[in-house]
Amino acid sequence: MKRILLSGACAALALLTHSAHAEDAPPTPFIVVDQFGYLPDAQKVAVVRDPEVGFDSDWRFTPGKTYQVVDVRTQAVVFSGTPVMWNDGAVDPSSGDHAWRFDFSAVTAPGRYVVRDADAKYDSAPFDIAGNVYKPVLIQAVRFFYYQRAGFGKDAKFAGEGWADGASHMRPGQDTEARLYSRKGDKSTARDVHGGWYDAGDFNKYTSWTARYVITLLNAYDENPGAFTDDFNIPESGNGVPDLLDEVKWGTDWLVRMQNDDGSLLSVVGLASGSPPSSATGPSDYGPANTLATLNGAGAFARAAKIYGADPRFATFAAGLRARALKAWAWADAHPAVTFYNNDARDHSEGLAAGQQEGDDHDRQMAKIQAAIYLFDLTGEATYRDYVDAHYREAGLFANHANIDFHYEQNAPLLFYAGMKSATPAVAADIRRAFADGFENDGWQSIAKDPYGAWIGAYTWGSSAVKSYHGNIFADEARLGLGAHAGADGMNAAAGYIHYLHGVNPLGKVYLSNMKAFGATNSVDRFYHTWYAHGSSLWDSVSQSKYGPPPGYLVGGANPSYSWDKRCPEVNTGCGRAMPTPPYGQPAQKSYADFNDGWPLNSWEVTEPSGAYQTAYIRLLSRFVK
Repeated sequence: MKRILLSGACAALALLTHSAHAEDAPPTPFIVVDQFGYLPDAQKVAVVRDPEVGFDSDWRFTPGKTYQVVDVRTQAVVFSGTPVMWNDGAVDPSSGDHAWRFDFSAVTAPGRYVVRDADAKYDSAPFDIAGNVYKPVLIQAVRFFYYQRAGFGKDAKFAGEGWADGASHMRPGQDTEARLYSRKGDKSTARDVHGGWYDAGDFNKYTSWTARYVITLLNAYDENPGAFTDDFNIPESGNGVPDLLDEVKWGTDWLVRMQNDDGSLLSVVGLASGSPPSSATGPSDYGPANTLATLNGAGAFARAAKIYGADPRFATFAAGLRARALKAWAWADAHPAVTFYNNDARDHSEGLAAGQQEGDDHDRQMAKIQAAIYLFDLTGEATYRDYVDAHYREAGLFANHANIDFHYEQNAPLLFYAGMKSATPAVAADIRRAFADGFENDGWQSIAKDPYGAWIGAYTWGSSAVKSYHGNIFADEARLGLGAHAGADGMNAAAGYIHYLHGVNPLGKVYLSNMKAFGATNSVDRFYHTWYAHGSSLWDSVSQSKYGPPPGYLVGGANPSYSWDKRCPEVNTGCGRAMPTPPYGQPAQKSYADFNDGWPLNSWEVTEPSGAYQTAYIRLLSRFVK
């Protein structure tokens, strides 16, 4: 065992991005903070860590008794205190660390600071305290969707020199002339399905998932419109419309193209790969309509019609969306179980997109409840309210309290309904009570289980999204006054999940890409993405390529279920001799590494971004932007 007390250059080394192999990894930091910073009136807790289990267990740290908050500019000590040992010195099983918590909430003056171990002469990463500390981060997170736009040229003025590119998938036979997957040789099936967003690290576009992104982003806007200004440096900036609404319109316009004349919505579009995206030359194919996509589309159209309808400049657009929402509902109501399984032998669709967008009966029911809620909000018609009242107890909120965070996207519309003045009072009260009761044990009573202040029940593929969902639940309870907990306590608990994603975790890692220019000391260096591909001299890595990936992409995060191709190491020399560790073979919170290898190492299980992760994070972060 090595026991170290680092300072100076060694402390800087400790914050570098670690390798995917433990023997090459520098020490992880011992004092972790939100590397962007804290709001002046918020709770502020740094975590001091001594790694006991995991790839960094050879690096040990014993904290001193005196901890200070030091002004970076003046070197003045503005606060002193003693870190408090977590759980009597026990090792946290989710991280493999001993931990101490240092509360410096008393520091409220704006400035740039570090937390210093006065005995060890060891500093944390620097951070700001400011009223607008998260606004620059929010801007970059929203710009993710601009970079993910399909069929739209990326001008260097907006994208930056490193990520300028022509409009992708606009060649003959691509998005403006996409064909039905089962009749690729039939020109009569050609459809214009251009636009929309690449869903994740691949370039495919999924109707149900895009509809959910539209709804989540619009809800974020509705909850705090002041966070979303007209200066996010996208092509529509400066037009007098909040840039988030401009971006959401891009996604909504694509949903419009996916709707058939009968009201149904096509399910999915499979796009060819290329780096950069404009180099992709293969054809685009689409899947047929299904009930799930149509119901999700109905909800998105209704929610968008309500938000955009509040602005006279969008009157025609909103009226069209209203009509589309009603038509989609009617089709889905008449066709309750039309399914299509993409990339699946059941529908002979192998190779059409990567993710499976089809769901089960429960998923369709949840989508129908959501659509009914937003249609009731839009129209005030009793038929939609009555549907909600008759079926709301089928939601996961009532069926599975233990997974309330995993089912947040299904439960959130119920909270929206419960907050409507026109909702049936008894139903609204039942929803509010169930939400508060269901989150008591796996929310409020579990806070102390994680020394890093961001407990979740399980780390899975996409744990970053689960963190954001969990934080959003605390924030919803605070916003709606649910349960017996003070609103300020709810917002402090919610902020813990932001702090985790911003560096208060065992790796001292900001789980957003390329954020050094915005204050991060150690942000994501590389991640799985078709554009920013493994081995690219331009985009592979922030530290080792000419450009690296752009700022603001939230990666999937720690995933202890990660595995390479099950046929490794024999199947391919790219396997190497053993699975990369980390992420393999680590405590849950250390099951992460910055790597972007494709098959057979399958880095997408850990580092691939997704619109689902991004929207959950944006909604949470925007709650803290003044």
